[in-house]
Amino acid sequence: MIPYPLLTVSLIVMWLTLNAFTLGHLLLGTLIAVFAGWALAALRPEKPKIRKWHLLPILAFRVMVDIIRSNAAVALLIVRGKRRPHTAAFITIPLEIEHPVALAAMSVILTSTPGSAWLAYDSRQKTVLIHVLDLVDEEAWVATIKQRYESLLLEIIE
Repeated sequence: MIPYPLLTVSLIVMWLTLNAFTLGHLLLGTLIAVFAGWALAALRPEKPKIRKWHLLPILAFRVMVDIIRSNAAVALLIVRGKRRPHTAAFITIPLEIEHPVALAAMSVILTSTPGSAWLAYDSRQKTVLIHVLDLVDEEAWVATIKQRYESLLLEIIE
């Protein structure tokens, strides 16, 4: 069975558009398109069970506010330049989240907030390595991430 028939047909058409239309290219393009569809289907994550829908707007509002505040902080850091030195650093944060969709949401939140970036997740130790542009207090960062984002994601996604 072909998991994504429209994708398969599109890939075959693209293959034949980029190459000469021959029987060999049609067969090779079809073979590649079918295997690509199967590979994509294997990457499909399981659907999360959202327990508390009413907390999604709260999480979205928190993220939006933090992105705005972080944009202002990074802009101020750039404007001040070398007058106020800043300390960029890497932080390892222990996480309780295990669901792949919750982890993906957390990575998007942290990376979309200016001044921080999700770098690596260690599933054995359940830790994430992030980069912070201007680190003042490491414990404050850990507490902020765990209290503002992780606690809500743990409640939202089952």
